[in-house]
Amino acid sequence: MEQRHPDDYEDVPRQVIGIGNDYPPSFELAEHRHRRGQFLYAASGVVAVSTPEGAWVAPPERAVWIPGGTPHTVRMVGAVQTRSVLIDQTASATLARTCRVVGVSPLLRQLLVAASEVPIEYEEDARDGLVMQLLVAEIARAPVIPIVVPFPRHAALAQRCHAFLEAPRATVTIDEWADALAMNRRRFTRLFRRETGMSFAEWRQQACLSAALPRLAAGDAITVIALDLGYDTPANFSTMFKRVLGIPPSRYRQ
Repeated sequence: MEQRHPDDYEDVPRQVIGIGNDYPPSFELAEHRHRRGQFLYAASGVVAVSTPEGAWVAPPERAVWIPGGTPHTVRMVGAVQTRSVLIDQTASATLARTCRVVGVSPLLRQLLVAASEVPIEYEEDARDGLVMQLLVAEIARAPVIPIVVPFPRHAALAQRCHAFLEAPRATVTIDEWADALAMNRRRFTRLFRRETGMSFAEWRQQACLSAALPRLAAGDAITVIALDLGYDTPANFSTMFKRVLGIPPSRYRQ
């Protein structure tokens, strides 16, 4: 399949453009941005998107919506086949203005595959145009999946959050972070919630999920992942996973 790069199609006179690319394992796209919004879906493999505001991981059956103008990096976990859609501001008016992970239904998945095979300057009033219209409608109604690790703007806190995301531990405590930042517990908890919109426990959980999802998709053992993240038992990890995402980690490992 012909490789299509987003920057090459910014001025194409179509509101919606489908692109598809294949990437080798561990490939990374340096920070960049598009005028159009991008709905990024990995038909195989896992994509991890990072912006100055946070990090999002899209395992199988999930996609990341990246609004137009958002600076972002993308890391591929495993060999990745992306099937994405670039949507200009007029067509994306009904879509979210912030990054998010959403569920991809069987219909939406097939529309994404079909869109990547549509000619760039397709007939808007014919079958290809109808595919793109339906695709945008399905993206707008796709359910939001609670997988997000927001980054604070507070410099010292942000540095600690980024470092934690590289090696998350479910056992780290508020008092440890508060002491490291020379704050009392009350000041730290207020600062953390104001900067991230989450409690420390919620954020720590999301960071652990974001680290676990690519490993599950790569086939790592649930027990090994749970222990690496600091959970006492695999059962504790599985309980947390199912409570947040609604399905057990074995589903992703499959």
